[in-house]
Amino acid sequence: MAAFDTTRTAQGTNGLIGRIGALFTSLTALVMTWNDARVTRKSLSALTDRELADIGLTRGDVEAISIDSPLV
Repeated sequence: MAAFDTTRTAQGTNGLIGRIGALFTSLTALVMTWNDARVTRKSLSALTDRELADIGLTRGDVEAISIDSPLV
């Protein structure tokens, strides 16, 4: 009769597949961060100077968002 070890933990996370998965996750997070900044920048750019002043921002603040975001 054969015995099987059923208490194994996930060991694939340290190997090549795990590193590829971590790379994919990092790239996905980077693209999502860039897209969030892009959408925010686009929305703020559509506002008038008066509307920006109402929320305490200036046109320069909108430009600063584009400088701070990755992949720009």
